[in-house]
Amino acid sequence: MTSEQERKEAITTLAEMINEIGVAMLTTVMPDGALRSRPMISAEPEFNGDLWFFTELDAGKIEEVQQNAQVNVSFASPHDQQYVSISGAAELVRDERKAEILWDANYSVWFPDDVDASQLGFLKVAVERAEYWDASTSRMVLIAGFAKAIFGGRHTQPEHGKIEWPEKQAATDEPQERE
Repeated sequence: MTSEQERKEAITTLAEMINEIGVAMLTTVMPDGALRSRPMISAEPEFNGDLWFFTELDAGKIEEVQQNAQVNVSFASPHDQQYVSISGAAELVRDERKAEILWDANYSVWFPDDVDASQLGFLKVAVERAEYWDASTSRMVLIAGFAKAIFGGRHTQPEHGKIEWPEKQAATDEPQERE
């Protein structure tokens, strides 16, 4: 991003896309190095640079995150032509008060013991980098763009943005030796 205003606009777009899509695929690294993905629903309605997901404390993803905190979270809505890819560091968080505030009866499908379960916590992902593609602008604009591409040789591009959280990257980077 070239300016602070563009960065804020990109973060707003990212937050809107995350909220609209809702369901994400969380990818972790298994002990043998293989990647594993599973669906997750964001528990935090307001994106502030961290993603929050309810989880059971004994879920396989917890052991994977404890061994390798780097994860990817992807959101996709092919129907709306919106895609988000987020990478960051994940950690297990126990916060009973936050759980009570964010709990919704719809989570009972995955957590039958509800918010009072002793095995319920959060997987918090501190976003380090995010990238999104949004071709959901007016269908007529897209159709006109495709027509131009076909007849005029021009290629239409979706809105695309990259955002980095340098303050979070600095916390996870290895210390550098001074010369």
